[in-house]
Amino acid sequence: MTSNDTPRDPHPYVGMWVTADGFIRQELLPNGRYDEARGNRQSAYTGSYTVTGNHLDYVDDTGFTATGDVRDGILFHEHLVLYREGDERARRGARP
Repeated sequence: MTSNDTPRDPHPYVGMWVTADGFIRQELLPNGRYDEARGNRQSAYTGSYTVTGNHLDYVDDTGFTATGDVRDGILFHEHLVLYREGDERARRGARP
């Protein structure tokens, strides 16, 4: 195995992010893709993302672009506020 084949730990932002009401669920996948569900609609939006510091740039599969920033463990994605799945702040309905 060469150094290029060495598996890397996934980025800390990889995983499921949800709105406080659970209606929107955005999964950041380790391969640089995301899959966003809305209500009962699975894969409502899919595309790719890149991370630079605490900033995320999204391009969905139709070409639409969006941005997000993680601050204090909360993902601010355009007009959405998403918490890590299981984050106590989401269960309490906390406001950022």
